[in-house]
Amino acid sequence: MTSLYWPYWLAHYYSVLEVATIIVGLIILVSSIDDLFIDIWYWSRRLYRKFTAERRYRPLTAEQLIARDEQPLAIMVPAWLEYDVIAPMIENMVSTLDYQNYVVFVGTYINDQRTIDEVERMRRRYKQLHRVEVPHAGPTCKADCLNWVIQAIFLYEKTHSVQFAGTILHDSEDVLHPLELRLFNYLLPRKDMIQLPVVSLERNWYEWVAGTYMDEFAEWHGKDLVVRESMTDTVPSAGVGTCFSRRALMVLADENQNQPFNTESLTEDYDVGARLAKYGMQAIFVRFPVQFRVLRKSWFRKPYESTLEMPLCVREFFPDTFRTAFRQKARWTLGIGLQGWEQMGWTGSLANRYLLFRDRKGVVTSFVSILAYAILIQLLVLIVLRSSGLWNTSFPTPFETTGLIQYLLVANGIALLWRILHRCYFTTVLYGWQHGLLSIPRMVVGNFVNFMAAARAWRMFLVGKVLNRKLVWDKTMHDFPSSDLIAVAPRRLGSVLLSWQAINDEKLQTALAEQQTRQLPLGRILLSHGWLDDETLAEAIAFQNDLPRVFDIAGKRSTTDVLADEFCLRWRVVPLQRNALGRQEIAVASPLPPDGLQQITEQLGAEPVQLIARESDIVAQLRQLQVVEGQPLPARAPLLGDLLIEQGLLDREVFQKAMLGYRPHVHGRIGDYLVDIGVLPRETIEQAVARQHNHYRSDDQTEQPL
Repeated sequence: MTSLYWPYWLAHYYSVLEVATIIVGLIILVSSIDDLFIDIWYWSRRLYRKFTAERRYRPLTAEQLIARDEQPLAIMVPAWLEYDVIAPMIENMVSTLDYQNYVVFVGTYINDQRTIDEVERMRRRYKQLHRVEVPHAGPTCKADCLNWVIQAIFLYEKTHSVQFAGTILHDSEDVLHPLELRLFNYLLPRKDMIQLPVVSLERNWYEWVAGTYMDEFAEWHGKDLVVRESMTDTVPSAGVGTCFSRRALMVLADENQNQPFNTESLTEDYDVGARLAKYGMQAIFVRFPVQFRVLRKSWFRKPYESTLEMPLCVREFFPDTFRTAFRQKARWTLGIGLQGWEQMGWTGSLANRYLLFRDRKGVVTSFVSILAYAILIQLLVLIVLRSSGLWNTSFPTPFETTGLIQYLLVANGIALLWRILHRCYFTTVLYGWQHGLLSIPRMVVGNFVNFMAAARAWRMFLVGKVLNRKLVWDKTMHDFPSSDLIAVAPRRLGSVLLSWQAINDEKLQTALAEQQTRQLPLGRILLSHGWLDDETLAEAIAFQNDLPRVFDIAGKRSTTDVLADEFCLRWRVVPLQRNALGRQEIAVASPLPPDGLQQITEQLGAEPVQLIARESDIVAQLRQLQVVEGQPLPARAPLLGDLLIEQGLLDREVFQKAMLGYRPHVHGRIGDYLVDIGVLPRETIEQAVARQHNHYRSDDQTEQPL
């Protein structure tokens, strides 16, 4: 009996689906009209500026940025469980920025020891880095961590008698451009909040979830923020790449008992932008064209390095899994759409209220998009059933009786095509036509991510209200790109030390001039003048050459004679114990030259792992290789060859060639060997030995030259 009525049941169900289609279609149409208005505003503004401002004013140049005197700037980085990315981020930041007068403040929690250890390791290297400890366990919220960092910045200003012109907010996965601080410095103090575009680093073609961030941020920061600024003269902070003037921070601090950031919001960046607008602060969204060296990914060939012109921006890796993506976006949806609605209401001008509507509509439209997919699939199935003849019972439906419904569907179809074209355009501008095409199917992926994010945001919001539970930092794990992905330029030792603020430019230039006459390594010249300590030099050499450090080489020294003394002395190498993989490790003060590495490899039977140690530690171990009259040679005494070169008595290349034939147990002391082969006269050696004794004489032992 039931089987006789199933066609009528399907007919009723089909009618319900069509009514739902009309409702969903109307909501989508309203949202599409909203998007169309923004698009029209953007293109109209762009066309207007092309014939007005761009003709009237000359564009800002990098030379103008560099010519501006440097003002003190502070960079704040909140960190919770960032032990895997904080160190490479700081390394990249310091080596990249073309700016000297800045200080970095990293906020850590007392119960996050791994992150603390990484920051402390970097702090021993970089003089401009300070760690700020949040005095209670985490996680709390990002705003709480930032407030403690701000207090440390204020304290630093008092203790060092300095005032930072601006404070820049960054996350621990950000990749910066060399001119970033130069741009902030140029605009301060005229602007109170400066926001740079934020874009995703390029992903592989098959990483569709991560690719949605590429597409969305390309359009948001290429169009939407531009429109927002022109409509209301306000800019929401993106949470990274935001610079606050000192005046802005003081106003925010005075507003809420020295706590500039709102601890009741999970999107403190969005909140602070709205609060600054309330006080009439000058905000700007900057699009300054620069060049980036990037590694482009291609469908048809290996990745290749390219120079890309795009606005100066902050780049980073966004989540690449579905779960991490919707969890991160849930925090954004909760903070902007729900907490923003609750805490800020619908205030301001008509334009501002309209933009608030755009920010918050996602808490509804994210569900509508997925509902539209579900309705479409069911309608298609029922249409197939009717076309196949399996079901032919129907009632008059809105589709068949009202022509307006068809117009609704056509309008939504055109709007969808328009949306696709815009997404493709903005993605292509930044990432090329391949990713422009991929942005089309990635729109579907993005809709599902946004749906899950909205669902999670509503659940967190409602549960928090019912249980009176304070929302905390919902940590999203990030990756930091390797050096090949961001195409880092080769690093010179002087530039590294300068960027670390270990030396100033005057001392560097003096040392470089001296290097031309003394034939000494730059680091050794800086050490001899007391301008640099050997620990910082070792860190810089390790960083410059991407080699690991080693400490306590005396305790880690190999107990077996794996390498003959002459090779150790010739190439200034200290053999260490084998690592966990069974490879032989060696300690060096600087990387071996190709000839040295080849000889050492031949002696060991396999290429060793080079570890960077302090110069003084290497010399101390080398002096123990030869014992004169039963006594080890003093650790502090310089090697005779180094002294001869430093005094200009011997050319470095001549010395290195002579050392190729040196055998300590056959030829004895190096000074005697140099005399025997005719490199230097006896008188010169005796004078150098006398200087060696006079400079490093010990009261308890007789020094012997090596």
